[in-house]
Amino acid sequence: MQTPLDALGVMANQSVMITPTLRHAEFFTMRGLLTLLWHEPEPNTPVAPVAIVACGGAMGGLLGPADGLYHQLGELWASRGVPVIRVSYRRPNDMDACCIDVAAAVQLAVTGGGAQRVVLMGHSFGGAVAIRVGVGFSEMVAGVVTFATQSAGCEVAGGLAGKPLLLFHGDRDEILPMQASEVVRAIAGTGELVVCPNDGHLLAKSGTLMFERLEQWLPEALGL
Repeated sequence: MQTPLDALGVMANQSVMITPTLRHAEFFTMRGLLTLLWHEPEPNTPVAPVAIVACGGAMGGLLGPADGLYHQLGELWASRGVPVIRVSYRRPNDMDACCIDVAAAVQLAVTGGGAQRVVLMGHSFGGAVAIRVGVGFSEMVAGVVTFATQSAGCEVAGGLAGKPLLLFHGDRDEILPMQASEVVRAIAGTGELVVCPNDGHLLAKSGTLMFERLEQWLPEALGL
């Protein structure tokens, strides 16, 4: 059976430690360069058998919403023994290719990091990527978080089969209306929609709100 890493067709890869806990990894393929920023626990920190994988929107990117929420989460959760992988797509806005990229990151978290449960996060277009990978990798994915998600591509959300689903959406989103997240939650048949007041697509005003809710939600989703 072909794995996501098989589907990537990696010709070569390399990585360096940017800091003692942040690895920059590159995977060269015939269809582009897959880049991962991998927040790793410090050597003496016990590593939990869980991980978080986060992806960006249709233009790619590694920071996520709210002026770098993914980086903030990566630093915090790695310090707690939970690896966090941030994905920069080979081909942004190509749904199939992006799903392979994120699925490959999940595979690396499992085979390389020992994770038994993974939570996926995706912003905008990446919300659909996270949901699709969550459905396809149902045995490994323990929950999904979306930020200002689109509904296109989320038609399979029912396949999450009751897994924890947390959706954030600004009520003044200038690109994707909040109804997009409402539709996704309806398709999934479960989930919590957190409305971010007076905020737009990048959720720039809601970093604290989202961070605090994730502090409550993630430990249970990860089984910690």
